Amino acid sequence: MPPTTGPGVLRQEDPRLTERLAQSARAVDGVATGAEEFAKWFADRCASQSQDVTPIPFRSMRNWTFASGTGNLVHDSGRFFTVAGLDVRVDRGPVREWSQPIILQQEIGLLGIAVREIDGVLHLLMQAKTEPGNPNGVQLSPTVQATKSNYTGVHRGRGVPYIEHFRDAEPHRVVADVLQSEHGAWFYRKRNRNMVIEVGPEVEAGEDFCWLTLGQVQEQLRIDHRVNMDARTVLSCLPGAEPAGGVHTGTELLNWITTHQAMPDVETEVVGLAGLPGWRRTEDAVSHESGAFFSVRAVDVVANSREVSGWSQPLIEPHGLGVVSLVVKRFDGVLHALLRARIEPGYIDAIELAPTVQGTPENYAGLPDEERQPFADVERHLAQDTVLFDAEMSEEGGRFYHSRSRYTIVEVGADYPDQEPPGFRWVTVPQLSWLLQHRHYLNVQARSLVACLRAVAG
Repeated sequence: MPPTTGPGVLRQEDPRLTERLAQSARAVDGVATGAEEFAKWFADRCASQSQDVTPIPFRSMRNWTFASGTGNLVHDSGRFFTVAGLDVRVDRGPVREWSQPIILQQEIGLLGIAVREIDGVLHLLMQAKTEPGNPNGVQLSPTVQATKSNYTGVHRGRGVPYIEHFRDAEPHRVVADVLQSEHGAWFYRKRNRNMVIEVGPEVEAGEDFCWLTLGQVQEQLRIDHRVNMDARTVLSCLPGAEPAGGVHTGTELLNWITTHQAMPDVETEVVGLAGLPGWRRTEDAVSHESGAFFSVRAVDVVANSREVSGWSQPLIEPHGLGVVSLVVKRFDGVLHALLRARIEPGYIDAIELAPTVQGTPENYAGLPDEERQPFADVERHLAQDTVLFDAEMSEEGGRFYHSRSRYTIVEVGADYPDQEPPGFRWVTVPQLSWLLQHRHYLNVQARSLVACLRAVAG
């Protein structure tokens, strides 16, 4: 890639980038790192990275307190994040008003994957990383996965490896760079910078890092709890093929999205955690009085592979196994995915595009039949239609404790209705890639499934 930049110099996108990524995706057996070598490396990393996570009472937390007055759970430094309360009012849906705890983390985190050509094939520098909330310990993570508090040294621990390549990236080395949301049900207007940069041969893999082809990483997506959420969202932002024909044009999709962003009346107000309606605080949890949804808990962590060796923190613990499912169908031979415009209280915009079905069935137990039916439909599709993808995945282990969801992609046949229900649209895979070059169009669950869909759709 030529380094020349500046006014008066005509530039264009790398015409070979899509093919280079496709070539890397086809190299499922590896190039720089063979299957046996990777398996040994990953097993060694799992064995060497020890992390003890112990649930503790709130009073035993180090450097965290409930603030007087608001009752918000805050860090002594004033940094990292805060657990506060949120009052929500919406003008549609079976539940129009509720209150809940929410994570406030205004700083923008950095999620980045470095890519490098080795023996003529693009490779991704993946990290073996353990998080306190992971249900299984070590998972494949991006090259860099850090909050601003982390990479600016607020914790006074070790520096973040490779961070300089992303903070000082030359424009011609940037493959992808876009702000994306996190979980809108648990974070309030939280965003991360998703980056992919190309580096040169001077960048080598450290002990906890490994060069893998895109095809090898995509194969790992099929293994339960192997590729973490942060890696999945960055993978989804990789450039794809240029959008061609679809049920809807790109302009029509943007018009539909913008209409749904402008249409709902969603009012949110950040309030104190103390006295939050419907929620009760005990010595070791903040939980809903019904026992549903999630709890806020405290943990103590001892780790040998993190920037600091030990700390305490709150984590959100979801109740129940989530269901995240994408229905896909071919129109004139072109694969389309059925996306839904979904309201979540933490979004910057009113809606983002979500998978066809997303939620925890137990949380819908008291709602009308039509609200519970989509979960039954998922089970029916898994039994009757073509299952392209089926794996259990965990969400962000730095903030959520054992957050588990079953992610599925099901291809339906001609008997599935072409007609889009209200609030749904058929979108091609190239159109999804195009939308992901822009911020706040697809939610984090949909981005995970886009990464998986590329792996199975080719």
